[in-house]
Amino acid sequence: MGRITETVKVILIANILFYVGSLSIGEDAYSLFSMFFPLNEKFHFWQIVTHMFMHDPSMIFHILFNMFMLYMFGSQMESYLGRNRFLFLYFSAGLGAVGLHLVINYLNYLPGYNAFMEAGFTASDVKNFLTNGVYNSRLLDYIDSNSLVKMFNSYNSPMLGASGAIFGLLAAFTVLYPNLPLMIMFIPIPIKAKYLIGGYFALNLISAVSGVSLAGPSNTAYWAHIGGAAVGFIIMYYWKKNSFNDHRWN
Repeated sequence: MGRITETVKVILIANILFYVGSLSIGEDAYSLFSMFFPLNEKFHFWQIVTHMFMHDPSMIFHILFNMFMLYMFGSQMESYLGRNRFLFLYFSAGLGAVGLHLVINYLNYLPGYNAFMEAGFTASDVKNFLTNGVYNSRLLDYIDSNSLVKMFNSYNSPMLGASGAIFGLLAAFTVLYPNLPLMIMFIPIPIKAKYLIGGYFALNLISAVSGVSLAGPSNTAYWAHIGGAAVGFIIMYYWKKNSFNDHRWN
C-alpha cells in the first residue's frame, strides 16, 4: 500500500520499544502499563493509554500482526486524513476499545459481587476470592460457578495491545474504500474491503457474544475490538458525510 508514513512509523517504533522494554523489565512492566479493572489495585490512570503499546510477550504473533495491520492500513489512512485527524482517529478508537471492554467487565463483575453481599459475606471475603480464587460453596446458592469465573477474570485479566485502535483503522478504511479489492495470504482471490474486513468483524462479534474464540486466542478481548471498530466507523462516517476534506486538519 505504499511507503510507511511518519506518524505510523513513530507509533510502530513506540510499540516495538514497549515490547522490547517489557521483555527486559519483566512482569513489573505488564503490571504497570497493561489495562487493569479500575477496582484492581494494579490499576493506574495512565494504563488507559499505555495499554495500546503493550503486547503479550508469550505471543510474538500478537505484535507482528498488529504492526503489520498498522503499516498496511495506517499509512493509507494517514496519507488520506493527515497527521492530526489520523491521530485523533487512532487514539479515539483505542479509547473506545477501553470503554466497551470496561463496561463488559463491569457487567461481568457486578452479579458476582451482588451475590457475595446477598449471601452475607464481607468485602474481605470478596477480596479473598478475587486474590486467591477461594470462596464458600454456600455462595453457589446465589450464583452459578460460570458467573464467578467471569467475575474473577474481569478483575484479574489485564487488557493489552493495539488491536482496538487497529480495528478502528480497519473500520474507517472500510468506510472510505468499501469496494477496494484486497488480497489475503493463502487466498489468491481479491475480496472487497467491505466483505473481507466486515467478515473479520463478524467473527469477532460472534466470538464476543458467544464466548467461543473464532478469530484469535481464547484470551482475546473481543469486546475491545468491537468498541474500537464502532468508534472508528462512526468517526469516519461522520467525516465522510460532512466532506471533511474541504476543511482538512494539517
